[in-house]
Order: sequence, then C-alpha cells, then structure tokens
Amino acid sequence: MEKLAGLPLLPTTIVGSYPQPEWLIDREGLKSRLPPRVRARELWRIPEPMLADAQEAATLVAISDQKLAGIDIVGDGEMRRESYSNRLATALEGIDIDQPGTAIDRTGKANPVPRVAGPIRRRGPIEAQDARFLKERAGGWVKITLPGPFTMTQQAQNDHYPDDAAMAMAYAAAVNEEVHDLFAAGVDVVQLDEPYLQARPEQARGYAIEAIERALDGVKGITALHVCFGYAHVHQGAEKPKAYEFLAELDRSSVDIISIEAAQPRLDPAILAELPSKRIMYGVIDLNDPAIETPELVAERIREALPYVDAERLVIAPDCGMKYHPREVAFGKLKAMVDGARIVRGELAAG
Repeated sequence: MEKLAGLPLLPTTIVGSYPQPEWLIDREGLKSRLPPRVRARELWRIPEPMLADAQEAATLVAISDQKLAGIDIVGDGEMRRESYSNRLATALEGIDIDQPGTAIDRTGKANPVPRVAGPIRRRGPIEAQDARFLKERAGGWVKITLPGPFTMTQQAQNDHYPDDAAMAMAYAAAVNEEVHDLFAAGVDVVQLDEPYLQARPEQARGYAIEAIERALDGVKGITALHVCFGYAHVHQGAEKPKAYEFLAELDRSSVDIISIEAAQPRLDPAILAELPSKRIMYGVIDLNDPAIETPELVAERIREALPYVDAERLVIAPDCGMKYHPREVAFGKLKAMVDGARIVRGELAAG
C-alpha cells in the first residue's frame, strides 16, 4: 500500500482513453464500428508523414485537460491508438497483418483480428518513446495502458500454437518486455487492460492468472489491471451485469490495483470485499449518460464504497470508454470527479 505514497487520499485518474480531436481521427467512423482489433489507418485524418506530430499534439491536449481538471495520475489519453489493444497487438512478430483472422467478440459478432501465424515476439519497444513524452510533459504521476495477454489471446486467430493457453504465455512474454521498458522510461503505473476476464470467465479460470503473472514477472513498479463490462456505446445502452464473474481470483495475483467500473452498472459495492489485498480503481462516472455528474453525486458514489474498502485503498476513476464522448463532456465529467473526491477527502479529514 505504501507504493502510492505522495499522492493524496482518494487519488484520481483516467482509465485509459480520452476523446481524440475531430481533426485527428474520424470520430463518427470510430463510433460506427466495433473497436478495431487490426489496424484501421483509414480512420486517421492526417497524412502519414505528419501523423505522429499530430498525435503528439493531441496528446498534449489530453495532458493539459487532465491537469486542468486536477487529475492526480495522468495518462496519455491513448491518442495514438485506434483502439486500446490494436496498436501493440499488431506490432508483434508472428502476426500476419496482411491476412487477418476472425474471432467472435464480446457482442457475439465476428470481427477481423490479428492472425497468429508464427512465434509471437516483441521486435523492440512499442510505447516507451510515448511514455517518455508523457512523463516529460505531464510531470508528476503518469500511467500507460497496455492490452493484457489473456484479452489479446481472445482477440486473435491462433494458427500457430497448440492451444490458446500456450499463445497467451507467448503474448505475456512480449508484454513483460514492454512493461519493463515502460518503467525504465519513467512511467509510475502500468495498467494491463483485460476486459475479456469478465466476458469469458471460464477460459480465464484456465490460464489467465498464469499469463498475467508471466506478464509481470520481475516487475518492481506499480501495476494495475482493468476489468470491465464493455463500452457503453458498443452495447447501445443495454443494461450491464450487476456483478463480476471473474474478480475474486485476481486477489491472488501480484497486481497492485484492480480497476472496475461501478457507475453505469450500479455495481453493488459489497463486491469490493472480494479483493481484500488490493487497491481498487473505482469507476464513479457513468459513460452511458452524457449528462455531467454533479460533484455531490460523485461524492455519494464514493461514500457507498467506503463500508467495504478503506479509503486508503481507493483510486477514483471514470468507467471506461471516455473516448466516445465529446471533449467538453469528458472534461466536465473529470472535473466533477475530482471535485467529488475532494468533498469526500475533506469529510474524512474532518473525522
């Protein structure tokens, strides 16, 4: 628990994404399709020779907005990605990017995915340069997200390994190299995104923890793991489950922080008792609702968790999928979240 020393009680962060500018990416095109698992370069509005500079400029906007809102652990907003997973997943050796495979996504639809045609290996650092940029520009605490090995396995067509468990371990080895490089670049928190732990709990019970542990082997920095019910815009307002099917299992992992969404699904906070040894990144912003929460509503959502988890173990965050909202809505929600955490922080200090 002492690893977050120096941050205020109830520190705030984003899950990963922040709205990409309309001048950078075709936002309507992005919202009209399932999150891409293979590269979708046609979504970018900026020609390739200038794209990296444009993504860098957009990252500065995301950093500035978070700092203006008062966020304690700043992310890069995933400005350089078409989705949370495809940038890293398609950069690895062993992936045939010219002939994608097919897999069923969590909505039950077939989706083009990376096709694993040979041994998965990391050619070299993928996000480390971006991580250094984030740390230099943001200062203070920063976080970078990576797709986790179990989720990448579920989002791939396996044409090489004897089974998915073996493929997950190969993904995990590549992720492990990337995690080490990110901490060497100055990142304070590295987060693995593992939404398919919830979507496919039976497969997860077979090999997910082993793969996650391999991905974090030898890592000394602060690690987080995000589990969710899926983006609100993808499920088009459908009611989300009221409980996680794969959560208690994560308490035996070496991950420091478990990130879950609670606002939209109206999650029963009693479920937090299933993670007695972890910090909890707790979603208090409903991204199915475009209305900006009041700080008082955010404070009430935080208070609901306190009977089940000590305030010292709580990190405050939105639910996931912020990239699909207009920037002004996303910023307003972040500001309300920061102000709501400040309310509860003051109440706890007053006793």
